[in-house]
Amino acid sequence: MPSDLLPPPAQVAPAAPRPAPGRRTRVFALPEARWAAAALVLFLTALPLQLTGSPAWSWGLLYAAVYVTGGWEPAWAGLTALREKTLDVDLLMIVAALGAASIGQTMDGALLIVIFATSGALEALATVRTQDAVRGLLDPAPAVATRLSDDGGESTVPTRDLVVGDTVLVRPGERVGADGRVLSGVSEVDQSTITGEPLPAAKQEGDEVFAGTLNGTGALRVKVERDASDSVIARIVAMVEEASRTKAPTQLFIEKVEQRYSLGMVVATVAVFLVPLAFGADLTASLLRAMTFMIVASPCAVVLATMPPLLSAIANAGRHGVLVKSAVVMERLGQVDAVALDKTGTLTEGTPRVTGIRPVPGSGLTEDSLLALAAAAEHPSEHPLGRAVVDAARTRGLPIADVRDFTSTPGVGVTATVDGRTVTVGAPARLLDRDDDTATTDATALATDLEAGGGTAVVVLLDEVPVGVLGIADRLRPDAAATVAVLTALTGRTPHLLTGDNPRAAARLAAEVGIPGTEVHAGLLPQDKVEAVRRMEAGGRRTLVVGDGVNDAPALAVAHTGIAMGRAGSDLALETADAVVVRDELATVPKVIALSRAARRLVVQNLVIAGVFISGLVVWDLAGDLPLPLGVLGHEGSTIIVGLNGLRMLCDTAWTTRSTT
Repeated sequence: MPSDLLPPPAQVAPAAPRPAPGRRTRVFALPEARWAAAALVLFLTALPLQLTGSPAWSWGLLYAAVYVTGGWEPAWAGLTALREKTLDVDLLMIVAALGAASIGQTMDGALLIVIFATSGALEALATVRTQDAVRGLLDPAPAVATRLSDDGGESTVPTRDLVVGDTVLVRPGERVGADGRVLSGVSEVDQSTITGEPLPAAKQEGDEVFAGTLNGTGALRVKVERDASDSVIARIVAMVEEASRTKAPTQLFIEKVEQRYSLGMVVATVAVFLVPLAFGADLTASLLRAMTFMIVASPCAVVLATMPPLLSAIANAGRHGVLVKSAVVMERLGQVDAVALDKTGTLTEGTPRVTGIRPVPGSGLTEDSLLALAAAAEHPSEHPLGRAVVDAARTRGLPIADVRDFTSTPGVGVTATVDGRTVTVGAPARLLDRDDDTATTDATALATDLEAGGGTAVVVLLDEVPVGVLGIADRLRPDAAATVAVLTALTGRTPHLLTGDNPRAAARLAAEVGIPGTEVHAGLLPQDKVEAVRRMEAGGRRTLVVGDGVNDAPALAVAHTGIAMGRAGSDLALETADAVVVRDELATVPKVIALSRAARRLVVQNLVIAGVFISGLVVWDLAGDLPLPLGVLGHEGSTIIVGLNGLRMLCDTAWTTRSTT
C-alpha cells in the first residue's frame, strides 16, 4: 500500500470537535419545515370549514394565516432574487396566489402556497442531511487514543491532539486513532471502509495503518505520521465537499425554462391589464380579465405535469427497495448512458464465504470432515475468516465439536485441541514453511491453485501435518451477471468495474459477470475512482456510479448520478449517493433506470396536455370573454388530468416493464 493513499488537498480545515455519533438534524429543527407544517395544518383546518358552509370569517382568517406562514419565505427568496435581476417561479407563484385571493379564489391560492412551502422544506431537509453525513464521517475514528510516552507511560488524549511523531497503542478491537506506521506488534486490520479490500489486512512492523480502521486480535504500537486534519479520512471528506461544490447544479426539465416563462407571464399579465385601459376599458373589467389570465396561465398544471410522474415513480421504486432522494434524481436516472460499478459490496456480497474445500490426497479426510475440523478450531474465533468457516459448516449441517486449549496468533492463525488432537488453521505462508514432505508440497499446490482463482487460502493442520486447504472469497451476488447484461442493453455500453481490490481478483470477477478486461480498473484509490469517473464524463457520458464504501463516496459525489448499496453501505456513501438500494438487490438498479425513463416520457405527455389547456384558456380569455368560474374550472381540470395521468407510475407494471431506449 503506497504511503500517500490520497494526495493532500489544496487546503484542509483543521479538525473540529465532532458531534455525537449518529446525530442527525431533526426535521422540525429546520425553520422551513416548521413553517410548511404550520401552513399545511392551517389549510387542512380551513378547507373543511369552507366546504361545510361555515362563516367566511372563520376559514378566511385561517387561509390568510396560510398565506403568511407558508408564503413569506418563498416571497422573500423571490424578492431577493429579483434584486439580483432574476425572476423565479417562487415569486411568480406567490403573485398568482395573491391574485387568486384578490378575486375571491382564496382556497386555490392557499393550496399553491402549501405546495411550494412543502417543496422548499423537503429541499432544505435533503441539504442539511447531506451536510450531517459529511460532518459525521469522522465518527468511525475514535475520539481518544492511548499515547505512549518515552518512559513507557500511558495517557489518554483526544485524537485531534495527536501530532506527527507521537506513539499510540491500539489494543485489540479498538479503532486506529491516526494515520501512521506500525512500530511493533502483529494483527489484522479491517480497512475495507478506506481501501475497499473485502478481507482484513495483516499488519506488522513497518506496515501503514489508517485512522478509523478496526484493529483485530493483536495489539499494535503505531507511530503517527499525519496530523488529524491531513488523515486519509479527512482527505476523503475534503474530496466529497469539493465534488459537491463543483458539481453542476441540477434542475428539473421544467425549471430550465423557468426564467422565460416567468418573465413572459408577468409581461403578458401587465399587458392584459394595461392595453384595454389604454383603449378606454373599465378598470374593474380589465383587472378581472388580467387576474383571470394570471390564473389560467399560471404554471400549476405545468408543475403538476412534472411532479406527479416523478414522485409516483419515487414511491414505486421505494416499494421495491430503492430510495430515490428527489424528483431531480429520478429524472437524471433516465439520462444515464454509462455505468461504473464497485466490486466489494456491490457486485459481491461483501462477506467472506468458503468457496473451496480441498483435502490433501492421502489425508483420509472428506470435504465434510475437513470442514468440520476447521470449524471446530475456528468456533471460538472472532476473525472474519473464522466466522466464514463456521458458517459454511453450519450451512452443511455439520456438527461442531467442543474444543480445549484455544489460542489465536495474529497474522498466523488459531490452534485448538479437538477430540484429543491438535488442529491448526491459518495462513499457508506461515504454516507451510516447514519440512519439504509430500503433504506440505500437496497443500502448497492446493493453496496456490485456490489463490489463483482470486480467493484467500487457509491451510488446516492435524497434529502439525497438513491435511487440507480451504478457499475463502467474497461471493458474487447471484444477480450480478444478469444485472450487467441488462445495464449493457439499457445504456448501449458495458459497465466499467472500479475497485480498490487487486487486479487478479478484479479480472476473475469481471470475467464471471461479463465485463471485458478493457473496462476493468483495479487497485484504485479514492481519488483514482474520481478521476476515472471524470474521464468518462469528459467524453460526454452521463455516468451512474454504484458503490457502498467510504472510498466510493467521492466518486458517488462527482458522478452524474450515484447509487449506494444500503445494507452494507457506509453512512457517508448512503448520504452522498442520490439513491439507495435498501434491500441490497443489485437487479433493481437497471429497473429504476427504466422506471425513470418511463416517468420522463409521461412528463412529456403531461406537458403537452397542460400546454394545450393553458393555450386554449389563454386564447379564450384574450380573444373572447372567458368567465372566471369557467377559467378556474378549466385550469383546475387540466391540473387534475395531468395529476391523475402521473399517478400511473404507481402501478406495478411500471416497475416490471423494462426499457432499452
